[in-house]
Amino acid sequence: MTTSRIKTNTLGLTREDYKGRPSTLCPGCGHDSISNQITSMAFELGLDQSKVIKMSGIGCSSKTPAYFLGRSHGFNTVHGRMPSVVTGATLANHDLTTVAVSGDGDTGSIGLGQYKHLIRRNVPMVYIIENNGVYGLTKGQFSATADEGQELKYYGRNELPAIDLALEAIIGGCTFVARSFSGDAKQVQALMKAAISHRGTAVIDIISPCVTFNNDDKSNKSYGYGKEHEIPLHEIFYFAPDYVEGKDEITLQNDYEGLIEVDMHNGAKVKLKKLDRDHDPRNRQQAIEVLESSHRDNIFLTGLIYYEEPRMTLNDTLRLTDTPLAQLPESKLRPSAEALKTLMEKFS
Repeated sequence: MTTSRIKTNTLGLTREDYKGRPSTLCPGCGHDSISNQITSMAFELGLDQSKVIKMSGIGCSSKTPAYFLGRSHGFNTVHGRMPSVVTGATLANHDLTTVAVSGDGDTGSIGLGQYKHLIRRNVPMVYIIENNGVYGLTKGQFSATADEGQELKYYGRNELPAIDLALEAIIGGCTFVARSFSGDAKQVQALMKAAISHRGTAVIDIISPCVTFNNDDKSNKSYGYGKEHEIPLHEIFYFAPDYVEGKDEITLQNDYEGLIEVDMHNGAKVKLKKLDRDHDPRNRQQAIEVLESSHRDNIFLTGLIYYEEPRMTLNDTLRLTDTPLAQLPESKLRPSAEALKTLMEKFS
């Protein structure tokens, strides 16, 4: 009798150890696929869940942190206010790795202001948007990312132009912006691995079809549309310094035609093999034009849209101590009675 060896990562954990509770979302929901890729990404990179905090707002998307990384910390915030809580948590403890999940309603409507200022401040985190174009939790009303002219059985025609959350991120100063499709598991996972290696805010806008309210093939948030119209900008190869069981890094020839190499701050590498489009994600103006042209041409471009060398994070800007604030003793956080007395005497 033979028994198959269960695969473990560098921490000696199995993929099962990175799962959460069973999903209560609709069968076939794209959000569940994203949760599975987060689980796989964390397992393969050997993330220590005790140092991970998963955050969310309100909505179907924001239920998903219950379904992955069951041994990590988590917080489900008020609608649209996840960025504020993440900012506070990362300022208090910069040792935490933050994976946040939001939706197109949570981010693009009530939370849009917080989204823009989080990016502007460059709070270190992975910001995943599960984008389906509707408010699935409240019976499928149009969200701010819904297609102009789209018609739904129960809500009629949407007359408003859509907000492009990836474009908003680039304009707002984000240094890592990507778009993917929940049906493209390989690409989603590769982008997540690259994003978690990025020093600063990394936004991944993932089209994740709502199978109940917005899966009509005419909608660009549907499975049918995504499968028919998705055009990857490039193939993505991610190589981490300590990948799974310490395997040797796979390398490509340096003179490989059409290859772009992006170095992550932790020593990992993202190598992009250009396909039919000559897109350089390090060119900000080109990234904006790629998004605008995709709208004009009614195509669905996915991949790493924009990347630049990390700028100062909010922690750097505020010149925080090397020791996280949450770990400082009271003597360091609270001035003594003598120090307060000396200070008050200056104003007397």
